[in-house]
Amino acid sequence: MIEVRPLDLSDAATLAALVRVQRASYRVEAELIGFDDLPPLRETPDDLARRGESFLGAFEGERLLGAVAFRRHRAWVDIYRLVVDPGAFRRGVATRLLDALDALHADAAWTTVATGEKNAPAVALYERRGFEPVGQTAVAPGIRIVRFERRNARIAP
Repeated sequence: MIEVRPLDLSDAATLAALVRVQRASYRVEAELIGFDDLPPLRETPDDLARRGESFLGAFEGERLLGAVAFRRHRAWVDIYRLVVDPGAFRRGVATRLLDALDALHADAAWTTVATGEKNAPAVALYERRGFEPVGQTAVAPGIRIVRFERRNARIAP
């Protein structure tokens, strides 16, 4: 059974597991979008711990399968990264993480996230969850990052 809980980045073993999952996940994205210079591939445990992001992790027993990093702003949630160990792809890990994040911040007026334009699995996931593209940024020749936003229908505009 997959359980989602907050990650304690002051714990060295948790931080090491997070870096392992992040690097494996971003290697897959790098291949999908044709760009191997993604900053998360170079982040060290210390880099991640200093970023000031909050993390939820998806666990099977004590094995970290994936994580979502975010910051809560006054009215919205900004997702900074969503990573899943490739060995756990297609098991609903990303969906469980996003469900947990939505439940934790049910009062947020909107949520934002970004991914590589050519990362078809991530784009499809966000679109299935009601996110709509709101902008693009070129980060290298032929490489675009798409920014998505989803309004919370339960919160009046």
